[in-house]
Amino acid sequence: MLIIHRSKGLILLAAGCLAAILGAGCAARVRYYDDYHRDYHRWNSHEDYEYRIYLNERHEGYRNFRDLDRDRQNDYWRWRHDHPDHH
Repeated sequence: MLIIHRSKGLILLAAGCLAAILGAGCAARVRYYDDYHRDYHRWNSHEDYEYRIYLNERHEGYRNFRDLDRDRQNDYWRWRHDHPDHH
């Protein structure tokens, strides 16, 4: 009985570690190329926060960034380069 209890704990610990590693790996892979500045930007929770500030300044409702056309995305990256982080 004690061996089964320990095995469950190890399995749960391993599953938790694996989920954290896989989750972090996926988040780091979402990035966009900025044509105007010729650089890449990682899309993460901080970038989403900045994007919402950008939309708010323009009195626009939220739209998923990946659904925007290329011109609108480039407009955001131009704005982003002209504005420092807001946190």
